[in-house]
Amino acid sequence: MKTTTKSLLLSCALFCASPLLQAAEYKIALGGGQGGSQHALASKFVSELEKNTDGKSTAKMFYNSQLGSEQDTINDAALGVLDFSVVAINNITPFSPTVGVFTLPYMIQSLDEAVELTKSPAAQQLVDNTVRDAGVRIIGWTFSGFRVLTNSKHPVGNLSDLQDLVIRVPKNEIMIDTYKAWGINPTPMAWSELFTALQQKVVDGQDLSLVDIESVKFNEVQTYISNIHYNFLLEPMIMSEAIFQEQPKDVQEAILAAGKAATLHSADFLRSKEASAKANLLSKGMQWAEVDEAEWISKATTQVWPKYYDSVGGKDKINNVLRALGRDEI
Repeated sequence: MKTTTKSLLLSCALFCASPLLQAAEYKIALGGGQGGSQHALASKFVSELEKNTDGKSTAKMFYNSQLGSEQDTINDAALGVLDFSVVAINNITPFSPTVGVFTLPYMIQSLDEAVELTKSPAAQQLVDNTVRDAGVRIIGWTFSGFRVLTNSKHPVGNLSDLQDLVIRVPKNEIMIDTYKAWGINPTPMAWSELFTALQQKVVDGQDLSLVDIESVKFNEVQTYISNIHYNFLLEPMIMSEAIFQEQPKDVQEAILAAGKAATLHSADFLRSKEASAKANLLSKGMQWAEVDEAEWISKATTQVWPKYYDSVGGKDKINNVLRALGRDEI
């Protein structure tokens, strides 16, 4: 009888333990390298996940597109063969078009607006839409800053300066059409190909946040920075919805809590890092130009916004975002 009781107790210890105590190591794909905004978010997420699960769950980061392009990793997460990825929001738009509302040119005009927007009901609706449309769940937000324009040929202070440049953009229709509104045909190109293309002068320039320009050492292949503000770079951390649903409820809660903490950390990271990134780039020989964006804004908002009313869910969805930002509706 004693032996039977001991056996039952042992079986319970082995098979009836709390699911949260089951060890797990997840994979996180990053397009960027160490020291950038994606890395800052993912590092905080890992530390919070370990804390929330008493060290039983953790994650390993894979940098510089080791696991494929950002769009590849979205596909892999949707298929349930990758746990997490941190991606530029424009790379989710082809999979869940309503997310494109956050990438409309000049929609977000400051870090504070970006933070408030990600807390809003409009953002939660986009989270729900990505689950439905793309099979991935946004569990955190990276605030990377405005995509400033860089190039290797000459300073750009107005639209006429832009006309002789070959500019790379991500494979995103809204961003492509924004440059077309400015009078040039940009070159869509995968992130993993960009540094070499700039080095070999296949393209003259690109746009990216200051923190990431410093992180990937674009100062080695670019000289001029133009301070434009058409696109605030939000980079969501996504999780495979199939894998998320496989997790016990307490693990799901631990993941979501880690994502919220990482989001707050990302905003603090950008506030502390952006000015020093600019100073460091200038100290390495890059040149800074301010831009009067009145014409840029007019062309982008009048030509690009109306083209995407339907794909982002209609004017109502845009007005939801504008209300969240405290701005006039269209």
